[in-house]
Amino acid sequence: MTTNVNQVHALETAALIKKAQETLVANDLGGYTVPTHGLYPFQWNWDSAITALGWKHFDEPRAWQEIEVLFDGQWDNGMVPHILFHQDSTTYFPGPDIWGSDKRVKSTSISQPPVVATVMKDMLDSADDKAFATEKVKSLFSSLVDYHLWWYKERDPLNTGLVVSYHPWESGMDNSPAWDEALNDVPCVDWEYERRDLGHVNSAQRPHKSEYDRFLFLVDFFKKHKFDSEIIFNECPYKVNDVGIISILHRGSKDILALGETLGIEDARLDVIAQRIALTESAINTLWCPDAEYFYCRNVLTDTLCKVRTSAGMLTVFAGLADEKQKDILNSKAKQWNEASQFCMASTHPEESRYEPQRYWRGPIWLHINWMIALGFEAEGFQETADKLRNDCRALVDLSGYYEYFNPETGEGCGGKDFSWTAAIALHWLL
Repeated sequence: MTTNVNQVHALETAALIKKAQETLVANDLGGYTVPTHGLYPFQWNWDSAITALGWKHFDEPRAWQEIEVLFDGQWDNGMVPHILFHQDSTTYFPGPDIWGSDKRVKSTSISQPPVVATVMKDMLDSADDKAFATEKVKSLFSSLVDYHLWWYKERDPLNTGLVVSYHPWESGMDNSPAWDEALNDVPCVDWEYERRDLGHVNSAQRPHKSEYDRFLFLVDFFKKHKFDSEIIFNECPYKVNDVGIISILHRGSKDILALGETLGIEDARLDVIAQRIALTESAINTLWCPDAEYFYCRNVLTDTLCKVRTSAGMLTVFAGLADEKQKDILNSKAKQWNEASQFCMASTHPEESRYEPQRYWRGPIWLHINWMIALGFEAEGFQETADKLRNDCRALVDLSGYYEYFNPETGEGCGGKDFSWTAAIALHWLL
């Protein structure tokens, strides 16, 4: 009986591997991978980095090409945009005409969580062709450093140790309830527009119009001020210390130093990266709420913590920013969090009043976030918590396939179908 069960499991795994590979191939537009056709027809920053992890398992050159094409859209100031519009499409809004950037590769004017450094280190560490991977890292290394220095210079010019985000889309967690109060202080646009996302996905799974009105006001604000970083820093009506971005940036900066040491790269800018790492470590506890015993984001303009428990706070373990006591506390909270819904980890705690299990970042499970959280807990010796996250994510894939995100109460797949980063994380982490 045991043998039969194992054989069935092996066949199911083989089928899932095949389907994941087919998903990436189907979403490949020649050097970059769209998250899914129709809903997201361009190259997204952190989607692309995560997707490279999947390509690596069956086509290493294609995995590195994904990263190279992403950096091909880097701005002169070091920013890697959150979307690169390599070709036109009528199925997505807002497109390049709304953003108004005049770069060689059309793009948005904001970035996304810089997970690419951690991905590159992972790809080098696990490479089958070490010489090839080493060559690729060396060729991209200077651009990678430029990207992290852009975050520190442009998004923390006062050297507080905590970078700021100017747009909920920049967080990657677009309509998280953590942004509600900060977003309420942003005006709505005064022009009509037609959303394209609702033609692909049920509106119950997407952000509300009131949020989109404010998202677009911010896009207009950046364009109106010609993307001038000083003006935007001083005048932007939305400024948030996003603990998710801060954690992913911090982990990535440590991985940059590790890559530099491994490859024997001498670059004076690495000293600046090291200084910024130390600065963030000294500042992170300003986001820790002693009463709630949790890391929150902060509305910089009102100097108030965004007191909604989202999975972003757990990324401090992944980053190595939580101290010994905090790690124990967060592990205990993760166990309780994970038991609060049928599957884990919900992106917003199920006991929060703003929790919506099916609506985008207000509750659903995202596999790439759970992967990072699990890596953090595993590295700190909390194997049971890491295993729970991994096992539940595998169960979601078994049940629903490669959807964009999942309902933590039912396991139902939500958002886009045949989704690249879900297939990629399955290949890299679950299968």
